[in-house]
Amino acid sequence: MTDMPISTAPKRSLYAQDARTKKRNRAETRFRVYGMAAVITGIIALIVLLTSILGNGLSAFQQTYISYPITLSEDRLDPEGNRDPAEMAAVTTFGYLPVIAMSLQQHLEAEGIDPGMGGRELAAMLSEEAPAQIRAMVLANPELVGTTIDAEILVGGRIDGFFKGRVTMESAERDRNVSPAQLVLAQQLAELGMMETRFNWDFITWPDASGSRPEAAGLGVAIIGSFYMMLVVLALALPIGVAASIYLEEFAPKNRLTDLIEVNISNLAAVPSIVFGILGLAVFINFMNFNQSSPLVGGLVLTLMTLPTIIIATRASLRAVPPSIRQAALGLGASKMQSIFHHVLPLAMPGILTGTIIGLAQALGETAPLLLIGMVAFVREYPDFLSTHSNTFPLMGDGATALPVQVYSWTQRSDPAFVERASGAIIVLLVFLLMMNLIAILLRRRFERRW
Repeated sequence: MTDMPISTAPKRSLYAQDARTKKRNRAETRFRVYGMAAVITGIIALIVLLTSILGNGLSAFQQTYISYPITLSEDRLDPEGNRDPAEMAAVTTFGYLPVIAMSLQQHLEAEGIDPGMGGRELAAMLSEEAPAQIRAMVLANPELVGTTIDAEILVGGRIDGFFKGRVTMESAERDRNVSPAQLVLAQQLAELGMMETRFNWDFITWPDASGSRPEAAGLGVAIIGSFYMMLVVLALALPIGVAASIYLEEFAPKNRLTDLIEVNISNLAAVPSIVFGILGLAVFINFMNFNQSSPLVGGLVLTLMTLPTIIIATRASLRAVPPSIRQAALGLGASKMQSIFHHVLPLAMPGILTGTIIGLAQALGETAPLLLIGMVAFVREYPDFLSTHSNTFPLMGDGATALPVQVYSWTQRSDPAFVERASGAIIVLLVFLLMMNLIAILLRRRFERRW
């Protein structure tokens, strides 16, 4: 029997930290600090971004209007006196502008207000959309000619900006589109209740306006265009993506061809979106001769861009279903098809729906591919249910736009009021994206099953 050597090493307590333990603890503490700093930095950046967008864009949902009686002079608006809309349509908005300006001047004089300016300067305080509004009202009801109506019309962008803090007396002295005297008069009219700034639903429902009428620009046509394109993406990307995922995950043999397909799907998910725009321009417009800037072409391009995301998310959801589910279904006599569609697919549905909605949300915010297929055009008219160019649905028509493209278009215009409009459009886009993500969460919880 050999005697065991007696250790002469000093005894250490388990509660006493040596140098290595202290070094490891310091490293862990530093990592936690780095992680917390990254989280705080991200939160601060998000707060700054939202503050900037909300600070610049919330005022787009407010608009200033002026209310006063307008005398619709018969000798100017219907010289023949026939009340024929076809004849009255010959009077353009330029003929209506002196009518509303003269009525404003007469009303101010009747109220004992000295405007201190002529009719031309008074007309410059009103929006260029105002004559168009009154003209449309008169053509819809010719009997209004010769009467006095209580009208509410838009003021100009500079006057509207004054009540929103965007235009000041100092800036008006350097601006040829507005004068300090006009701002002083606008303040007097607001105190008398003739001018009022309130919530502007027209920003959501009206179409776009020209560069000289930012106060009349709206998102109505852009929202409809985005809705049409999302319908195309949903109708094509979801069934094609899910079917391709089921085949690749459950039925396709594992060989070099399927490996090549899987690698290319993963690569397509990382391809810049502008490449899909070039592909859509070459295939759908130049080769297939679809109408440029139609919702169908935009939807097809976004479908190509969304398909890899849906396929990857669907395959991951199918792969997450335990193999025991398949084996149990097959053991009870179900066919391969029945086991997939009756058992595997319902269990994978939360992930499939989540991936689909996230893909749609990504497509909703894309701009670059839509610019390449010509969806940056100025669109003033709402699309009809049936296209006026052919007996097809409006998806085949031309002259469509989308929310992100509308934001890009407004940022390119010179009037500073369009910057406010662009920020407001970003808020609307973010609300839609937030709603889509909330729907994804609700659907995931609704269809989630545990095994």
